[in-house]
Amino acid sequence: MVLGVPPRPGRLRHAGSLEIKIGGAESNLAIALSRLGLSTGWAGYLGDDEPGQLVLDRIRAEGVDTSRVRRLPDRPTGLYLREQVGAQTRVYYYRRGSAASAMSVETFDPHYLKGARFVHLTGITPALSDGCRAFALWAAREARTSGARVCFDVNYRSKLWQPEEAKAFVEEILPAVDLLLVGDEEASALWNRADEGFLRELAGRGPEEVVLKRGAEGSLALVEGELLHHPAFDVVEVDPVGAGDAFAAGYLAGHLWGMPPEERLRVANAMGAMGVASLGDYEGLPDENELRAFLGGERSLGR
Repeated sequence: MVLGVPPRPGRLRHAGSLEIKIGGAESNLAIALSRLGLSTGWAGYLGDDEPGQLVLDRIRAEGVDTSRVRRLPDRPTGLYLREQVGAQTRVYYYRRGSAASAMSVETFDPHYLKGARFVHLTGITPALSDGCRAFALWAAREARTSGARVCFDVNYRSKLWQPEEAKAFVEEILPAVDLLLVGDEEASALWNRADEGFLRELAGRGPEEVVLKRGAEGSLALVEGELLHHPAFDVVEVDPVGAGDAFAAGYLAGHLWGMPPEERLRVANAMGAMGVASLGDYEGLPDENELRAFLGGERSLGR
């Protein structure tokens, strides 16, 4: 999507201008992994319009493969606006009838998945339309067939669908999921639980790994029956949007680098911390050297 955000905190109604950026959980994650030197691709629909070209150009400029992006002449690119009022961040979506909402089964050629180690999906896509719901289920099954592991981030958005609908979808896709990521707040919103027993119940429905994102409290991971915990890094929060996507990218990077579960959690927490410490959904995310320096406690003068 295209993102419009005022240059300073305050209500949108009083903004004299908007900065034009891009936003999207899946593209945030693809960009984050690409910056870490990992091969990524992003598949989706954009409008055949200037906003769509802006989104495509910025994702492609980050080294993400966009060869499976389709441009639709009869549908606009999605838009969302964001404001920060006090400590609260509010978003306003304009996605009904957008190009992305037209995705359906066979949106991309499944042969594209050949050689992929992970296919990442979120709970945002299926909320856009019935076709998108069917697409997400199809993509998960095709990924499994291709030999890739399926990573699914619940990413519940209350402005897109009701808790009952989101919960039903997650439970339907779980048998096709290898790695499940869920935030503690959305777990409470959908299941009224976010405890160890809850993680074990989710794992019993299919996923080999269940990771609980807990923000400033760190994170938990249930891997092969063992519950692991890693505390959060202490940083000054500047912009919380995109932190969950950065966390997910860090955990996947740990997998792709062959790290054990404890280190994967540590890298994920570091990415989440670095994400909230700068403005933008993905703009402040690190490259591999910057990430490793952060993990090692190194500080740079920057000059």
